[in-house]
Amino acid sequence: MEPVYTLHRGSAPLLVSLPHDGSAIPDALAARMTPEARRAPDTDWHVSRLYAFARELGASILVPRHSRYVIDLNRGEDDTSLYPGQNTTGLVPLVRFNGESVYLPGQQPDADEVAARIEAWWRPYHEGLRAELGRIRALHGRVLLWEGHSIKGSGLPFLFEGRLPDLNLGTASGASCSPALQARIEQVLAAQADYDWIANGRFKGGHITRHYGDPGNGVDAVQLEISQRCYMDEASFAYDEAKAARLQALLERLLRAALGP
Repeated sequence: MEPVYTLHRGSAPLLVSLPHDGSAIPDALAARMTPEARRAPDTDWHVSRLYAFARELGASILVPRHSRYVIDLNRGEDDTSLYPGQNTTGLVPLVRFNGESVYLPGQQPDADEVAARIEAWWRPYHEGLRAELGRIRALHGRVLLWEGHSIKGSGLPFLFEGRLPDLNLGTASGASCSPALQARIEQVLAAQADYDWIANGRFKGGHITRHYGDPGNGVDAVQLEISQRCYMDEASFAYDEAKAARLQALLERLLRAALGP
C-alpha cells in the first residue's frame, strides 16, 4: 500500500501540518466520481511547496498523499459539524465546495465504506500527527502546531458570500493557543499592508486545531487559511512564483513570531 503521508522531522518546536495538500484519488474511487471531482478541485493546492521554506526554520512537516475527497483529515472521526448551521463538507465529502456532487448517481459511499476509509487513511495520519507532537514536546517542553490551508478566495457562495480575506487566522476563538502567541501573530499581520486579514472569521480552525490545541499543556495550535489568489492562479491551479515568494516572506515572519523568543 502506498504511504498515507510523508513526514520530515525537524529540530525546532514546530510542526507544520498540511492535511489538504494531497490530491491523489485511487482509481476505483475516481471511477465513481463526477469528471469534475476527479480533478480534486478543492485541494489546498501547492501548500507544501509554499511552506517548504519552513524546513530551514527547523520545522517538522506532515503532508498527506490523498485528496480530501478520499477522506478529510481535518474532520473528526465522528463527523461532527465544525460550523453548525452553516454549509460545510464532511469527513467523506459528498459535495464539492460549490455544492455540486462529488459522486455519480448511486455511487456514494455507505457507512461501512466510510469506516474502512477511516482505518485506511484517517487514523494513520492522526497517529503520525500525535506521535510527532509528542516527540517534539518531549524534546522542547512545548510545540507549535501550524495548520497550513488554502482555498479559492471568491466564487464559493455555498461556503461564504463574496470575497474571503487574503489571510484567515483561526485559533478556535482563542482556545487553541495562548493569548500571547496569538497577539504576536496579529502584530505581524497588522504591521504589513500587502494582504488583508481576519482572525476567527469564517474559518476558526478545523478539527486538528481544535482537537490538538492545548496551550495549558504546551501545545499551541494555529490555522492559517490563505486565499489562493495570493500565490497561484485559481482557475488553472498554476503556482505563481513571484506571488508565492512575496507571501513566503510574510509566512516566515509569522512562524518566527509564533515561535517566540
